[in-house]
Amino acid sequence: MKSKIVFATSVMLLLANAAWAQVQTSPYPIAKVSFDDYKKLVAEVEPHRAKRLIDLNTFLEMSKEPGVIILDTRSAFRFDRLHVKGATHLNFSDFTQDNLQKIIPSFETKILIYCNNNFDGNQIDFASKVGQPRAISENVAGIQMAIQERPIMMALNIPTYINLYGYGYRNVYELHELVKVSDPRITFEGSVVEQKTPTLVRPTAK
Repeated sequence: MKSKIVFATSVMLLLANAAWAQVQTSPYPIAKVSFDDYKKLVAEVEPHRAKRLIDLNTFLEMSKEPGVIILDTRSAFRFDRLHVKGATHLNFSDFTQDNLQKIIPSFETKILIYCNNNFDGNQIDFASKVGQPRAISENVAGIQMAIQERPIMMALNIPTYINLYGYGYRNVYELHELVKVSDPRITFEGSVVEQKTPTLVRPTAK
């Protein structure tokens, strides 16, 4: 029995050494990914963002200032269907230094951001991003009960803000209210709006 255990242990060590050797001789460098960089960036961004969360009235007033960009980073599908009037689109997955500088050449530009989780009443064009954790079972006073953990907000605003900051854009403001899509203060545009706009037909001359 002892010899079998020794043999099994030896085999495991040989396999582990072989795997380690393969890693050491990999022709590829480590991926351009750094969780430490991201953690440091998040810690730096948090107090900066906290001072730049604005309500809808402030958002709309700022949007009228010369040179201000309303940035929508949702999918092209949802942007084309419906977005805040005057917004500029760049899909979050297309964020690079070059792509951002094409639409926002100056780091001093005031940027206003919003996402799906800012609007309520339209789950097609502004589908809420919310994580629903699985219910966990706990024994409470001898009774087995299902405990539902709190939903996790997965709003696109957060990574958008963090990435803009990381790419050098610090003059960023984020809409911080959950706004009804029917709110008369805000105007939308896109294919959905165009479909609802009646086409004027001129009478033919007789």
